[in-house]
Amino acid sequence: MFIGHFAPALVAATRPQAAGLGTLFVAAQLVDIGFAALLIPGVEAMRIVPGISAMNPMDLYHMPYTHSLLGAALWAAIFGLLVGFGTGRREAAIGAAIVVVSHWFLDLIVHIPDLTLLGAPPKIGLALWNHPLVAMPLEIALIGGALVYYARRTRASAGHLRLWLLAGLLALVQAIDWFGPKEPVYSLAIPATMLAAYAVLTAAAGWAGANRRPITLPYRP
Repeated sequence: MFIGHFAPALVAATRPQAAGLGTLFVAAQLVDIGFAALLIPGVEAMRIVPGISAMNPMDLYHMPYTHSLLGAALWAAIFGLLVGFGTGRREAAIGAAIVVVSHWFLDLIVHIPDLTLLGAPPKIGLALWNHPLVAMPLEIALIGGALVYYARRTRASAGHLRLWLLAGLLALVQAIDWFGPKEPVYSLAIPATMLAAYAVLTAAAGWAGANRRPITLPYRP
């Protein structure tokens, strides 16, 4: 799961008091941003094992602080507090925290057993990465449906051009992730590339969402 993680961010951004789309894009991938940052000093660890799953050669064998349910919940709580402090809006804080923790549950669907509940075995994962003919359409459906939902539930005076440019960028990075060359061994280039990709996507989301406002639906008792 890569761009599918941004689906909850797009849905959350349609709420009237939500944080900005760029902030919610950070929330959607905060767990992986933390993982990439912790890889650099060796606090968490991975290796490349070709064939470990059909779609992903990464053996994510040590990531207790980011990819445990407890760890994801702690990241969510901290990020939610920061968003609440920055915006002064309780709904924005809660929405951002929910988006952060959604990452773990989406990972649970696709990862081979390398996730944990509390940071220690047993390791769990439903391994949809071993079934690309299911995993790939699912990811496309998630992000495509969320983009359409966001487009219909927000408005922009300048139209949808920025949003569809964001959609094109998301499609490009996902295609590279699926079909591009893979690193043969682990190196610091992997976390560096991850962090760079998240920075670019966050900036693009912030730009795409800057001129959009949620549509307030009429009250129906």
